[in-house]
Amino acid sequence: MKLVLAVIQDADASALVRVLSANAFEVTKLASTGGFLREGNTTLMIGVTDERLADLKRHVQQTCRARTRLVTPGVSMGEQNEGLVSEPVEVPVGGAVMFVLGVQEFVKI
Repeated sequence: MKLVLAVIQDADASALVRVLSANAFEVTKLASTGGFLREGNTTLMIGVTDERLADLKRHVQQTCRARTRLVTPGVSMGEQNEGLVSEPVEVPVGGAVMFVLGVQEFVKI
């Protein structure tokens, strides 16, 4: 048995929960905030048997897509030079980060 913590973009959360539920995966959804862009994301807690782990990874990979986004880099007031213009930078976002943890015991009451 495994516990999977999947951190995904909010934009993919509803679709992924729908796909996982339709395929008989039990999912608990937690709201979370990312540190990089300080935007909301979603963390899913999913209990899965070892035999179904590959199916879970496939569903996550097919549903959560990577994107690019334009971000204006933040420059603190102490570092700004007169006339300096911050140009937006394109950064990759999205996809999924999955942590797969071994579970010693699972009890459903």
